[in-house]
Amino acid sequence: MRFLLIDDDDVFAGVLARALTRRGYVADRAASEAEALLALPRGYDRIVLDLNLGGDSGLRLLPLLRRQSPGSAVLVLTGYASIATAVEATKLGAVQYLAKPASVEEILQAFLQVEPDAALPVSARPMSVRRLTWEHVQRVLAEHDGNISATARALNMHRRTLQRMLAKKPVSE
Repeated sequence: MRFLLIDDDDVFAGVLARALTRRGYVADRAASEAEALLALPRGYDRIVLDLNLGGDSGLRLLPLLRRQSPGSAVLVLTGYASIATAVEATKLGAVQYLAKPASVEEILQAFLQVEPDAALPVSARPMSVRRLTWEHVQRVLAEHDGNISATARALNMHRRTLQRMLAKKPVSE
């Protein structure tokens, strides 16, 4: 099985590539959209796509990956997880969506579980107000195609304040 790891974090991509190789898989790496598109003709069974590629959205690359490599299963992996981006990634053809840090076992398991699981437990604990705010900002950002200025106007906040908020790690539940 061949993996393409599209991630601009060299350390994370290297660790993941070595872990997959030790398990008998072939793992190639790409650090940008251009490198990923050049690598696609080699043929991959599985693609791990980082949501944040050097400041660009991996969601913009997802439709190209699906068109140019329709037989590949794509998993979106991000350190900036939100419900809005998870829904959008699924709509664009990702088979799974995981938050970093994710172990190689979690990634392999996610590729195995591509069918919906109705038995998945629902959390009884509601999200915090800070997490709800983060989710709302992510939804509005997705509605404006990642445009920070348009999102700031829609949220009636200063662009720099929004940029600072987005630069931080997402609020945990």
